[in-house]
Amino acid sequence: MKKTVVVGMSGGVDSSVAALLLKQQGYNVIGLFMNNWEETDENGCCTAEEDFADVRRVAGLLDIPYYSVNFSKEYMDRVFSYFLKEYNAGRTPNPDVLCNREIKFKDFKETAFKLGADYIATGHYCDILHDGDVHYLLKAKDQNKDQTYFLNQLSQEQLNNVLFPLGKLDKTEVRRIAEENGLATARKKDSTGICFIGERNFRNFLQTYIPAKKGKIMTYDGKVLGEHLGLMYYTIGQRKGLGIGGQKGDDGSRWFVIEKDLKNNILYVSHGSEEKLYSKGLIMKECNWIPFAKEEKEFTCTGKFRYRQPEQQCTVSIKEDHVEVTFKERQRAITEGQFAVFYDGEKCIGGGVIEKAIF
Repeated sequence: MKKTVVVGMSGGVDSSVAALLLKQQGYNVIGLFMNNWEETDENGCCTAEEDFADVRRVAGLLDIPYYSVNFSKEYMDRVFSYFLKEYNAGRTPNPDVLCNREIKFKDFKETAFKLGADYIATGHYCDILHDGDVHYLLKAKDQNKDQTYFLNQLSQEQLNNVLFPLGKLDKTEVRRIAEENGLATARKKDSTGICFIGERNFRNFLQTYIPAKKGKIMTYDGKVLGEHLGLMYYTIGQRKGLGIGGQKGDDGSRWFVIEKDLKNNILYVSHGSEEKLYSKGLIMKECNWIPFAKEEKEFTCTGKFRYRQPEQQCTVSIKEDHVEVTFKERQRAITEGQFAVFYDGEKCIGGGVIEKAIF
């Protein structure tokens, strides 16, 4: 008897090819489209409806049933509220990580099994190894597209009965497969940025939900260079968009952000040497370990401290009430609210929210 796989279909090329490959492998495939954010574009059209139309086209070609489910309330309550809270606190959150933990591998998975699923599958670029009751999250063949960073918060229960059909494919191969099989999404542009912001102006979007509070842009020695538009709009290490009229430092170099003083609403900047941006380590309150917590209280591994960063050598020390990470080489612009994600070779072994950098 055929096993049933419910595929999270977004209307993009990756999830379309995932559904195609699973059907070719002999599974009974069902498509399930998630609507996590309700909004219209500048023409009054619901953008989710356009994506769902592509799901219908692909499902029709593959001759598979498809459904739509609305998780917008759950997303607002458990992901977007967190996003706003973190920005209010002057941090830079990563809601895509929370969306995977709270929606795609929770509510979506529960819905899929109500539809009779034996497995769920997504178009993520990563791989998985099921070793009995133990589940290992593995990096994708396409290192440029690897998305294990965004899945670092998943539990063993969430990784159980999960398939990642694109794990051993390059993006160019995925496009080729879509073209050869006449999928309507074959040439569709990849979505970029946070799902609920998309291609829009980030500042305009954010100020719709959080009132901007202007303040001073200063140096540590007390010089006022200009006015910031709200601390939430800036990140540590940022050079562009500071709004100080292209002023140069004494050495002719550009200014960059070194601190956000939330209490006094001051944006501190510097120029010249970037030494102030480099830290020797970081602290996290806790870490989600995959598959299980390490027995050793201190070990070496590699880590990423933002998504597009190459892996860096580090030492992880598990303390009683926090996790401390020491870098082999000092790291630039460690950002509070982002995730530190750890690797042991091809295995993603977990991650957690960065609380602060150690200088």
